[in-house]
Amino acid sequence: MTRSWRFGLLCSQTGVTASVENTQLNASLLAIEQLNEAGGVAGRLIEPVIHDPASNPRQFAAVAERMLAREQIRLIFGCYMSSTRKALLPLVEAYRGLLFYPTLYEGFEYSRHCIYTGAAPNQNSMQLASYLFATYGKRLLLVGSNYIYPYESNRIMTELVHQAGGVVLDEIYVPLTPHRSDFDTAITRIGRTRPDVIFSTVVGEGTAMFYEAYHKAGFDAASMPIASLTTSEAEVAEMSAGAARGHITASPFFDILPHRSAVDFVASYRARFGSAAPVPAAAEAAYFQVILAARAIARVGSDDPALIQAALPDHEIEAPQGFVRIDRDNNHCFLWPRVGRLGGNGSFEIVWESDGQVKPDPYRVTQTLDG
Repeated sequence: MTRSWRFGLLCSQTGVTASVENTQLNASLLAIEQLNEAGGVAGRLIEPVIHDPASNPRQFAAVAERMLAREQIRLIFGCYMSSTRKALLPLVEAYRGLLFYPTLYEGFEYSRHCIYTGAAPNQNSMQLASYLFATYGKRLLLVGSNYIYPYESNRIMTELVHQAGGVVLDEIYVPLTPHRSDFDTAITRIGRTRPDVIFSTVVGEGTAMFYEAYHKAGFDAASMPIASLTTSEAEVAEMSAGAARGHITASPFFDILPHRSAVDFVASYRARFGSAAPVPAAAEAAYFQVILAARAIARVGSDDPALIQAALPDHEIEAPQGFVRIDRDNNHCFLWPRVGRLGGNGSFEIVWESDGQVKPDPYRVTQTLDG
């Protein structure tokens, strides 16, 4: 083998979102190991270059600049919170690199230097809203962490509620790194207003705190669930079964999907990282985006970001969630929306899923709930 392809893995191993970002790091490493075991890409092995930005946007920017300017890394894989992605993008654009972003986000963004493999709002928010309104009702209370994504995601959900003739009863924010007492106000207002659904955009360490506080207050998830886009298998692993039971999440991937590509991925992940390791959608996207990048390198014979960006669109691969591809119009990914409900064992059951890929619409040109 000649010199290696160097992939920069920028995933927080510490900090408020470490639990889910560690799954993204693990899945990226799994994909790289599998590619290398198969002989590498275009005659070269892939070398992962790993840094821990500790869930801090400033550290993400500092480490990214080091990667791009000093370590001569062209392709970066990672970021979870939108604040970290937004801190990174100006540097990736200035150095003409390419960021592969494996996380759901609020939409309304495009960069030639970013490939978005997580869900846009028309691939999770709309489907979740339709399911909630039909199943539970249209009176929502919103609780989120105090940063970019929750504000924007709540804005979108509010628009969907109003479009359906519903009402948002309250909108509450807690610190990004919260204490248990920070949820007292939310619990009090939930008890006072009795919404049909609580829509949570709480992330990281605060997720389990919120669900445990909700459970302790005696609320019934069967009739008044917490619904979320940011509560995945990684966050559920940090809460008790009683606190998790009955709540709702929308996502392109759940670790209980029965088809072959999903079963094989989950089995390989757990064989490598532990039999009880959570495997959320953020990890699945981190996994398949490495494969997408490798296939593009194989086609163009280079890791030049401009060549990779041009080669990615419309080349379909079988990801664990189903066949996916990058949309030439916007650098986002065709994905498979699903809605899951948590059972008593802490695992999701699928209660709704799309019958095909959904084209990404990050600017919500399609405004209907059927979108």
